[in-house]
Amino acid sequence: EVQLVESGGGLVQAGGSLTLSCATSGFTFDDYATAWFRQVPGKEREGVAYFSNYDRSTYYPDSVKGRFTISIDAAKETIYLQMNSLKPEDTAIYYCVIDFSGYGTDVYRTLGPDDFGHWGQGTQVTVSS
Repeated sequence: EVQLVESGGGLVQAGGSLTLSCATSGFTFDDYATAWFRQVPGKEREGVAYFSNYDRSTYYPDSVKGRFTISIDAAKETIYLQMNSLKPEDTAIYYCVIDFSGYGTDVYRTLGPDDFGHWGQGTQVTVSS
């Protein structure tokens, strides 16, 4: 069974950096896609970083482009989200997801959160002014 455990969240001052980790188990890092979503109370979950190993594509929305980077360490079975130049509006619970539907990020970025197969429990990121 696929299991995902996020860690690395916390309190950081605006302009600072955090690296989130998603420890995985239950699948091999071969054909898969992964993404990071975030959610604040009263708003829908927003995808902030996507990677698909089906076509080696990545995607970032304008809200985080140039500041966030998704990366994979297959040997450690871990997915990372490096977040730089953090802003108060980045405050949210961050989730990692895994999916095996076979799409590239050109498709995944158009899908809603309910279309992704496996979710972690999330980790809280709070950015202070």
